[in-house]
Amino acid sequence: MTKQKLKKIVLGKELADGLLFKTIVYVLLIAIGFVYVYPIIYMISESFKSQTDIINPMVNWIPRRFYIENYRRSLRVLNYFPTLGMSLLVTLLPAVLQTAVTSLVGYGFAKYEFRGKKVWLILVLATFLIPVQVYMIPRYVMFNRFGLLETPLAVILPSLFGQGVNSAIFILVFYQFFRMIPQSYNEAAELDGAGPYQIFFRIAVPLAAPAYITCFLFGFVWYWNETYLLSLFLPNYPNLQLKLASFVSAYSSLYSQDLIRLNEGIRLAATLLIILPMLIVYAIMQRWFVEGVEKTGITGE
Repeated sequence: MTKQKLKKIVLGKELADGLLFKTIVYVLLIAIGFVYVYPIIYMISESFKSQTDIINPMVNWIPRRFYIENYRRSLRVLNYFPTLGMSLLVTLLPAVLQTAVTSLVGYGFAKYEFRGKKVWLILVLATFLIPVQVYMIPRYVMFNRFGLLETPLAVILPSLFGQGVNSAIFILVFYQFFRMIPQSYNEAAELDGAGPYQIFFRIAVPLAAPAYITCFLFGFVWYWNETYLLSLFLPNYPNLQLKLASFVSAYSSLYSQDLIRLNEGIRLAATLLIILPMLIVYAIMQRWFVEGVEKTGITGE
């Protein structure tokens, strides 16, 4: 009898509700979570260390005192807050425009029938399979002719016309999401005298809120990490993503006569400041983000 009870506790009625299975799952989740959290913890720890703490082998995770001079220097070298505003202009605004435009395209494919619909949908999705490098040169030449290089419009305009970063994925997400909305909702609204725009903004948009949040957050993160487009179209534009690449030379020129040389703590403080907006956005919108991922099925990097 005791063996049966022990077996029931360890294995459960089914394998999924047993103690052994739950232990394995939690160990795997903790291990995977640690792999992702470890770099953040390491950056925070090292960024608060002074030069003496960094070279001291006795100081590992907790510094002897919190040294904030690393952040002061990083803020000055990055020219942080003005540069942050310019960075948001070429990341936040394109992400908002891309989400709005792709939702309209996805709604049109999901709710309307027109000639060549399947062909157009395949062509839209095929744009995701074409490497960015293939059409960057023609786009660069076109922007150069129109005088759009070195201006935020070089990044904003493609998102306005549904050609932003990975827009095809967002069109597919909205297409699948709007297809799940029963057609009877639209028919009932039409009987009440609602037009196409009223149906979209009053019925489709509220029901698709998880898809909007998920696509916006992924778009924001992808634009924030998109250094290829920024270096090509806006090489001299002040943004945090590219400033990190030139951080060493900028620090050396600004503090050339200083006794405190560039060290790992200052580098990691600058890196943490650059990813800080992403961490704040995710912390605020985490609940809606997870819900949106579950409902839309989108995954990303």
